[in-house]
Amino acid sequence: MTIDESANEIIEDFELFDDWADKYEYIISLGKELDPMEESLKTEDRLVKGCQSRVWLEAKKEGDQVIFLADSDAVISKGIIALLVKILSGKTAEEIANHDFSFIDKIGLKEHLSPNRSNGLVGMMKQMKTYAVAFK
Repeated sequence: MTIDESANEIIEDFELFDDWADKYEYIISLGKELDPMEESLKTEDRLVKGCQSRVWLEAKKEGDQVIFLADSDAVISKGIIALLVKILSGKTAEEIANHDFSFIDKIGLKEHLSPNRSNGLVGMMKQMKTYAVAFK
């Protein structure tokens, strides 16, 4: 499945909800479904820059796929990083590095976040692209 196909599934999921309270609940549920990250990986060098809360992100390459591991100490941030992991993990480094993250605009996430959380989202996307570029 491509990034666009994964993103379209998320867009369709978001369209099921009428208001942002329900959409936030969905984001939180994604965070609860995120595979736990080993405590030993929660180090300073894996913290995403620009996040109000602490968000850890790690990537590894398995074959031609980039696998992301992530966690956060805040439920909304954990849900946001889980959403990104759900869409990007298991894709090729080239596909991730070249993707424009337009699905964020399509679901309206950025404009429904506080400025600090919006900066954190940008930091998460930037870090994921940085990992992908490094693996290319």
